[in-house]
Amino acid sequence: MKTLATLEPLIARLREVQHLNSAASLLSWDQETYMPPGGGPARADQLATLQGLAHDKLVSPEVEALLMQWIDPATGQARDQPGDAWDEPSRSLLREVWRDFSRARKLPSDFVKRLGRECSLAQQVWAEARGQNSFARFLPSLRTIVALKLEETRYLGYRDSPYDALLDTYEPGATVAALTPLFATLKARLVPLLNRVLKSRAAVDDALLFQTYDPTRQMEFGKLVLTAMGYDFDRGRLDLSAHPFTTSFHPTDVRVTTRVYKKEFSACLFSCVHEGGHGLYDQGLDQERYGTPLGEALSLGIHESQSRLWENCVGRSRPFWRCFYPLLQQLFPEQLKAVEPDRFYAAINRVTPSLIRVEADELTYNLHIMLRFEIERDLIEGQIAVEDLQAAWNDKMRDYLGLAPPTDAEGVLQDVHWSLGAIGYFPTYALGNLYSVQLYEQARRDIQGLEEEIAAGRLTVLKKWLNQKVHRWGRTFTADHLIRRVTGTPLSPEPFLAYLEQKYGELYRLSS
Repeated sequence: MKTLATLEPLIARLREVQHLNSAASLLSWDQETYMPPGGGPARADQLATLQGLAHDKLVSPEVEALLMQWIDPATGQARDQPGDAWDEPSRSLLREVWRDFSRARKLPSDFVKRLGRECSLAQQVWAEARGQNSFARFLPSLRTIVALKLEETRYLGYRDSPYDALLDTYEPGATVAALTPLFATLKARLVPLLNRVLKSRAAVDDALLFQTYDPTRQMEFGKLVLTAMGYDFDRGRLDLSAHPFTTSFHPTDVRVTTRVYKKEFSACLFSCVHEGGHGLYDQGLDQERYGTPLGEALSLGIHESQSRLWENCVGRSRPFWRCFYPLLQQLFPEQLKAVEPDRFYAAINRVTPSLIRVEADELTYNLHIMLRFEIERDLIEGQIAVEDLQAAWNDKMRDYLGLAPPTDAEGVLQDVHWSLGAIGYFPTYALGNLYSVQLYEQARRDIQGLEEEIAAGRLTVLKKWLNQKVHRWGRTFTADHLIRRVTGTPLSPEPFLAYLEQKYGELYRLSS
């Protein structure tokens, strides 16, 4: 039986690639947190160099020669010798390395460097444009990014839609043809439920969340919750950024960020919990497999399932606040001492169409994602021009949520993703919502008294279950295989929709 030891020459080269990628990630993290504004152009060159080197190492003749010893290029699977088969971890590693190698080999080194440099420059322009509420300021950079992503689709190739080539980057196997009916199913149940909620006579007031909350104490509470979740601050840290994110350089160095508004309590806390879910996944990856696919997150849909599970299934639940609400009241006695727990629970779960995706309630969140999916698909398929994005965004906001963004910062400029070149990323958020509820429902079946544990503040019992069921496997399985392995069924929108209908039916006293 051949094992991972056989693949050590390949693994050593993969770790070198990962070292370069980790160094580039560190520079990107610094750019979004502490880099002085004047450092942008130099940082763009530094990132382009590192990303180019990592690409060249991955597609080098040496890596290709090693792969050709063990892979059947016609199938992308490990090649067995008579009487000498590969073990399962080795098969998975070879399958995933071949996928990465095959995709990377299609991209010229010069293109990878150009894309890396332009995205780094665009990221800083986006931050400035957002601060100025000026889509026109970002438009030249966005034109460049979209042109480069279209070039990327031509290099990668696709069968039906060029957008498929970009979707596959973040959620392997995802296609427009598969996502369109899935989103249609969600929309068919979400929109009527939203209409029933909005017509409900049950009054849910969230004004208490928009009092003045000291930012330092908000961060203190965010750290308290992250610690209770099992996020290891000896292997991580919490910082501020314009758009909350998680960056991992190694399972021993995983960093999360949040943002704080003095008069909007929910933003900081739920960003901490959301990014903490991502952080737990990255800290839970197998350190021994660092640099290989077995030590990497499976997909961004699965990654997002971890953040949404913690943010929503746990962080917006009654059991969670039975433990943490008294602690919050101690930190903010003026604001919350007289507020009953049920009133607070209702406030953090209030449904109201809103402008900002990351602050959207669970019911309207996927509508924000569908809007972005349709815009990106139409953009990459040539049905709308870059110059028309602002108008297209505003039109779809009115269609989906009945809102008209008063500023670009609250509309087309609110997300950092396009400046990063991450076109095709947004649909993974909706997939993450579906995965999150399916996984949480299984955890409730597997862990006796899970909600009682959460109500007692013992959150690590869930973290350990996720470590065992999801995190430690890396990319050993496909997303479909993993969800079937853990829950016994394929991905389905039904658990998610049933969860929303039950939760909001109770909160808004909807009749069946």
